[in-house]
Amino acid sequence: MTETIINLESVNPLEFFGVNNGKLDILKKKFPLLKILSRGTQIKISGAPEQIDIAREKIGLLIQYLERNGNVTESYFEQILGGDDQETVDNFKERHPNEVLVYGPNGKSIRARTANQKKMVSMTDRNDIIFAIGPAGTGKTYTAVALAVRALKNKLVKKIILTRPAVEAGESLGFLPGDLKEKIDPYLRPLYDALDDMIPADKLGYYMSTRVIEIAPLAYMRGRTLDHAYIILDEAQNATDLQLKMFLTRIGANAKAIITGDLSQVDLPKNQRSGLDKASRILKNNKDNPHA
Repeated sequence: MTETIINLESVNPLEFFGVNNGKLDILKKKFPLLKILSRGTQIKISGAPEQIDIAREKIGLLIQYLERNGNVTESYFEQILGGDDQETVDNFKERHPNEVLVYGPNGKSIRARTANQKKMVSMTDRNDIIFAIGPAGTGKTYTAVALAVRALKNKLVKKIILTRPAVEAGESLGFLPGDLKEKIDPYLRPLYDALDDMIPADKLGYYMSTRVIEIAPLAYMRGRTLDHAYIILDEAQNATDLQLKMFLTRIGANAKAIITGDLSQVDLPKNQRSGLDKASRILKNNKDNPHA
């Protein structure tokens, strides 16, 4: 007898198992010779290896469908289990590019909703480094964090690095109360808020304590090489050209980076030039320019 565990972290387990485990019961009836148990975000299967292989393939199709759609009816759940429905799933992908990026702790689906957010997703799939430049409130940071969390959950990277320049907007860090971390944390709060929406509090605390997820000011990146990581530089309009160059040279093997910013909200001193502005003009004629 063989045993295997299938992880459901990339989908909403409540949607997979169904109301009162209705869909799980369908799965058990389809494979009566297997012992199938649900444990949180995992399915534990015991039985003959050949039966497990078939069940794993069908469950993989269901996960794939849920990742794209976010929900599946019991009838279609049963239909996928009943035959080789890969063609149906592939057709669904073509018709529904607006896939779920990640599920929050309460089962909330987080996906790209605007045209530019969808463009961020597709460009990230094709490129190791992208610049997302646009006005405040367009979801640049939120989408970038969702992409990073998705990559971590899918084990495409080993860690997430989130960073921002700690630039005062008419205030001084020195006059804020507390130690250095307490002074800087308010500047990084939007990143914490996005993570709170996407990862359960206990797991987020574990990731932070073990440095699987790291949030730090841009200055803390100097001298590091970041491999197997998803790196986000937020509010990059407040990074100088030397800081931006330093950040880009931190990117190591098997790493992805998203640089976000709003060129209408530069808080640098008048004698300092925004590195994001310079990079934007250098890349202006690039065929993949997001403004094209």
